[in-house]
Amino acid sequence: MPMVPASFDIASLHAAYRAGLDPVRVVEAAFARIAAADDPGIFISLAEKSSALAAAAALGPFDPAAKPLWGIPFAVKDNIDVAGLPTTAACPAYLYQPAESAAAVQRLVEAGAIPIGKTNLDQFATGLVGVRTPYPVPRNPFDAGIIPGGSSSGSAVAVARGLVSFALGTDTAGSGRVPAGLNNLVGLKPSLGTVPVHGVVPACKSLDCVSVFALTVADAWVAYAVMAGADPRDPWSKPAPAGAPGAVPPGLRIGVPDAAGRRFDGDGLSERAFDGLVAGDLAAFGGRVRTVDLTPLFEVANLLYGGAWVAERYQAIRGFFEASPEALHPVTRHIIGGATALSAADAFAGLYRLRELAAASEALWRDIDVLVVPTLPRPYRLAELEADPIGPNTQLGVYTNFVNLLNLCALAVPGRFREDGFPAGVTLIAPAGKDALLASIGARLQAASGTPLGATGLPQPPLPDRPAAALPGEVEIVVVGAHLSGMALNHELTAPGGRFLRQARTAASYRLYALAGAPPRRPGLVRCGAGEGHAIAVEVWALPAEGFGRFVAAVPAPLAIGTVLLEDGAAAKGFLCETAATAGAEDISAHGGWRAFVETRAA
Repeated sequence: MPMVPASFDIASLHAAYRAGLDPVRVVEAAFARIAAADDPGIFISLAEKSSALAAAAALGPFDPAAKPLWGIPFAVKDNIDVAGLPTTAACPAYLYQPAESAAAVQRLVEAGAIPIGKTNLDQFATGLVGVRTPYPVPRNPFDAGIIPGGSSSGSAVAVARGLVSFALGTDTAGSGRVPAGLNNLVGLKPSLGTVPVHGVVPACKSLDCVSVFALTVADAWVAYAVMAGADPRDPWSKPAPAGAPGAVPPGLRIGVPDAAGRRFDGDGLSERAFDGLVAGDLAAFGGRVRTVDLTPLFEVANLLYGGAWVAERYQAIRGFFEASPEALHPVTRHIIGGATALSAADAFAGLYRLRELAAASEALWRDIDVLVVPTLPRPYRLAELEADPIGPNTQLGVYTNFVNLLNLCALAVPGRFREDGFPAGVTLIAPAGKDALLASIGARLQAASGTPLGATGLPQPPLPDRPAAALPGEVEIVVVGAHLSGMALNHELTAPGGRFLRQARTAASYRLYALAGAPPRRPGLVRCGAGEGHAIAVEVWALPAEGFGRFVAAVPAPLAIGTVLLEDGAAAKGFLCETAATAGAEDISAHGGWRAFVETRAA
């Protein structure tokens, strides 16, 4: 009988299950690890051990295709309903017994995951520090004198200490990312609405989302993919974006904060860790790293606790707050109670200002594909929060508060450790719907940083191979010109959920022409006789089938979609050009591809 793996990452557990490990033993190990952890601040309530063991025994034969989370133990932040366990939102007087699990939890259970318990949090998910709770504060596993991060403190610590495979958090202002950075974890904050919030105690309904803490990007993505999708009971929910993680597109345009946007609160250790990642790990992608102005984003961040959205937090628990204000944590009561001084006019003023700043920030995404920022400026000590309960929390939200207000997706990943041995993660940010792109980048970045998993000291597992071919429901398409990664029309592939698969070259029977016309200039790929052509550099992408149809319908003459033969003997649909259109056009075949031609002309 195989041993229970030291690491609870999904790949390790599923390898052991495939070899014959009984999931009952993993559940027993999870409860034993929780007892041995000797940290009463992590969980507010635990599942009945007998019920969890029965769930493991009832899974049936190992079948990760039908149940991708077969036998995987997980934890749930205690503002998310789990049938059979109370929900408190870290406020004992608010306790209720849910009749059913939240939609996200139910989908995980149906996929074979086993809930182990409900975790501690900043009360009513109001805070980024993890200490605004009437229960014991979870201990940061790297330094017990440093905050665990919030509001999803217990979920992060549970995963970092190897007690469960993954845990659910919520993220309104950064609660799914800041604890990830402070605990050396992956924190996946999806595009708004893609995971239903039915069964989640609201903080700000218009901004709330369910997040995932995991040891690896692959684990976080599996949990997200299971939970994602619209729910008729949740008016905020929407279909999940198409696509899945794949290879990182070449020519990636990466933005990092400019000099004015570097916020480390005077901490040289965190600053040097970030600089090392930018100069080393990001540079290894071969993408183009450029500094960008984050001023509009910081102004958006300031709005979150400056008016309209504080009132939204008040509205979320208004009846309870007005009936039992003394039941709230003093800091939580102070923050949410500030809404009573606001008017409807103040709310509209905030909404109008947000719209202005959102328009100003849109220019950022015309120049970059992904923004990479420190997850937090620096770690703060518990003593600093005792002296100032508000200031450090404000600093922790510098790089997080604007994300949901602007409907962006984000992925926190472990970065290089600081010189003192404390983790210093980074966060990848992109427009809504780019979740798969962030996961593709994050997996490579996590592997490149070489950091161990969580706080257990376990090494990174080998990076799993990503699919180099279309998945069911996708169609491969060969692109040769302005649709290449990082070029002017690439958004026409990514918008409908296109996924970069690989770089390739055509068979040596094609010629490439620079067609006349207004920018962006277009290439014309024409097949010719054997011995008369060249092997032309191309990219192969995958498009969802329905997106492929719309894409093909929009291709203008003289271009068309036909079958393109590749150097390795494969064939796929791709861009071709009518021969008549190449009359008088410049033959650029000798350059080997459109990107090389453009770069030569630019030089």
